[in-house]
Order: sequence, then C-alpha cells, then structure tokens
Amino acid sequence: MSAKLQLLVVALFLAVLIVDVSPAQHRRKSRRRTTTTEASVQDEIMNMLEADEIAEEAAAEEAEVTHENGRNEAGSKQRLLQADPCIDKHCGAGRVCQSTEEGTAECVCVEFCNQEVDPRRKVCTNYNETFGSDCEVHQARCFCDTGDARCRGPDYQHVHIVYYGECRQIPMCKEDDMADFPRRMRDWLFNIMRDLADRQELPSHYLKMQREAETNHTLRWTNAAIWKWCDLDGHPHDRAVSRHELFPIKAPLMALEHCIAPFLDSCDVNDDHKITLLEWGKCLQLDEDDIEDKCDELAEANQEQY
Repeated sequence: MSAKLQLLVVALFLAVLIVDVSPAQHRRKSRRRTTTTEASVQDEIMNMLEADEIAEEAAAEEAEVTHENGRNEAGSKQRLLQADPCIDKHCGAGRVCQSTEEGTAECVCVEFCNQEVDPRRKVCTNYNETFGSDCEVHQARCFCDTGDARCRGPDYQHVHIVYYGECRQIPMCKEDDMADFPRRMRDWLFNIMRDLADRQELPSHYLKMQREAETNHTLRWTNAAIWKWCDLDGHPHDRAVSRHELFPIKAPLMALEHCIAPFLDSCDVNDDHKITLLEWGKCLQLDEDDIEDKCDELAEANQEQY
C-alpha cells in the first residue's frame, strides 16, 4: 500500500504541474488543451496503480490457494494413513510393518529373507557362526526379542554381525604388523576420503577438509582422521565413538585386515568402550596439537546444506 500511496502522490504532483491554475492562465483555460505527453504520463501512472492492485489481488488468491492446498495435502495424508497405517511407520532391522485388524500399524519380524548367492553377502556373528545375510541375523534376533518359537536360543537375543564374509580363522596380528598399522590406517583413511571426493560423494563440509589435505601435507592425515571420527560419531553425536559406531569401519575390513580389531581395541585406552577424538588421534600417532574437534562445526554445515 505504501508504494501505491507514493505513486498517487506523484500523480497528484504531476497533475498540479500539468494543470495551470494561475489567474492569468485561468483566463485562457477554455483555449487550453491537454497535450498527448501530459495525458500519457497520467495514464501510465494510473496503469501502474491498476497493475499493483491486480498483482495484490493475485497474490492474495495464490496465498489462499496455497493454504487450501496445505489443508488438502494434510487431509490426503490422513486419508492415506487411514487406508494404510504403515505408510508413516518405521521399523528397525529385521522387522516390517503390518496392519492390524484394528487398523493400526505394528512392527513384526521378517518372515523370509532373500536367498543370497554372493558369498560376500554372508556375515559372521559374535558366535562365530556364518549367516546367509545380514537379514537373517536381524531376523534371528527379532524372533528372540518377540518370544517367537523360532528363536534359536536365549543367546541369540544378543546376536550381531562382527564382519562381512564367511567366518574364518583370523590370523594373529604380529607385533611388526601392529606397529605399522597406524601408518597404513592413516593412508587408507585419506585415500577413502579422496576417492569419495572424486566420485562427488563427499558432503561439501567435508570436501573443504579434503581439499585442504591435498594442498597442505601437514593436514593430509589429520583432516582424514578428523573426518572419519566425526563421521562415525553420529548415533548419538556425543563426542565419543562407541563400539557399535565402529561397525562401519570394522565389519568390512576385519576379514581382510587381521590387525583392525586389536588396533581399534588399543584406541580405547581407558577401556570405557568409547574412543574420544584425542584417543583416536593418539592411536593414529598424530600430534595432539593438530587434533581439533570440528564435529559441531561440520554438523551445523551439514544441517545448513540440507
């Protein structure tokens, strides 16, 4: 409305300039004609005012439609939930959603797991027992959690995957191998970080760290170590990496790197089942002064990105 008022003031001001109201000119008023230029200026201003009114009305109508669509979407979602209560239900590993007779959603154990033919899909559990897939492990645990007759025994309520691949005799990690493992681990972390960046799969807030590591050799290992530690510290984000949070780095490597398990165990210096950033840096033989907790900063950047 302020813009319209300003234009109206301009129109009135121009009208005062265009229309001569002095006594001398008033006598010649009958002979005076409004020029084409004067008329076009007034018409243009009035057209602008009219256009503003039309635009405001259109915006109001659009807002009303948007509000109505919001109500319609909410109503549509409600109708979908009534038709299928599982549409908004999340179930954990080894469970699927099932509608009850009362029309509610509940999570039940997976009845059948797909038969995997790739041996790499097999998994070895904490009971040194090979399962056909991770689905079968989660299913077995679910059967015991829910008191299903198919539970293999009370111990299977705590069954979990230790590493991918068939169970095998893991060789002992020799002293020389263990001494060299931190260096190999540092290189591996940096190479993984670089590979993800090359494939454009590294989030932008980590990509900056990777580029710094490429150009500054002193940051090569440090940034890679901080990246992986922050990446692992997610469930929950509590500035410590727990045993279960180590799973993404331990399970894929254990069948290939026989020193990974004792190495990660050695990182937990105080044996509290958690690895702090300083413990992680020390374990990788990095200078403590170079280790900086950037996880909160990176988490904020991630939230802003999405």
